[in-house]
Amino acid sequence: MQFALSSFGDLTANPHTGQALTAEARLAEILAAARLADEAGLDLFCIGEHHRLDFAISSTTVVLAAIAAQTKRIGLASAVTILGTADPVRVFQEYATLDLLSHGRAEIIAGRGVFTESFPLFGYDLALQDAAFAEKLELLLQLNASERVTWKGEFRPPLADAEISPRPGWPLPIWLGTGGTLESAARAGKLGLPMMLGNITLPPERLAPAIAAYREAGRAAGHGERLRVGVAKHLYIARDSRQARDEFYPHYAEYFRSHTPRRYTAMEVTREEFENRAAPGGALYVGSPQEIVDKIGREREIFGHDRLIAHVDLGGLPFEKVALVIELLTTEVTPKV
Repeated sequence: MQFALSSFGDLTANPHTGQALTAEARLAEILAAARLADEAGLDLFCIGEHHRLDFAISSTTVVLAAIAAQTKRIGLASAVTILGTADPVRVFQEYATLDLLSHGRAEIIAGRGVFTESFPLFGYDLALQDAAFAEKLELLLQLNASERVTWKGEFRPPLADAEISPRPGWPLPIWLGTGGTLESAARAGKLGLPMMLGNITLPPERLAPAIAAYREAGRAAGHGERLRVGVAKHLYIARDSRQARDEFYPHYAEYFRSHTPRRYTAMEVTREEFENRAAPGGALYVGSPQEIVDKIGREREIFGHDRLIAHVDLGGLPFEKVALVIELLTTEVTPKV
């Protein structure tokens, strides 16, 4: 099983001090976390894309290139690339360049995105979000497969035997990121793409039908041997269960309070709801190392996944706590799993 970390670079005030990091300081912490992850032997470091002032990262490839320059072996991925408001040609070129600079470590996780600020920012119609994503995903896959592409669609100027450069040493791994809708899961299966399932609030049994739809569609399309599932989670580890919950809850609640997608009302996570999510059957990975091991094992029985992306640096959590989570994850969780 592969283990990864992710960061969105949220600029959240520490709920205990009321102070938030600057974007510059936040990016420095992300680079430091990536170095620790690389040294500890984790498989992948993922960077999310947001286009609003309460996040520090809008250009994922720039941040990933900085990480590549300071690490040796860890994989580098988006989480996710909001493909509906991007030019697939430019996305491919940037990640191909990142792949060459990092000696084959780049991946793309493409998704529609929960945060939609990029649509008005770049002049796209949010009502066409799904159609734009489907078309651009198809083009991205063609660009990855061929160095010359002829293509015509609705959301980008046509290509006529266009030279697509640079070329990575081999095709880029491209995952489809989804929140668990049956439609998105089936799309990934039909295309034979690995699927990354983001689940931060729902009991895992609620998402089992999406996994089943993915595998059914993939097998029907002849992609049975190519199917892979990853799961992305919020995670916090301390030496014992109560310590983990008490330390993490204020940061977790502040994160949801401060960074709700603007099309929704602000999310207030009560301590009771937090405890429900942290319970053995809940979505949240928080607790002692053994509790995390047990939760991963339980969810693997449901999902059959082979990659876990852990989002650990949220809600103004001090860096020393993030570093300790990385240490506990790599010394007391991953070896047992």
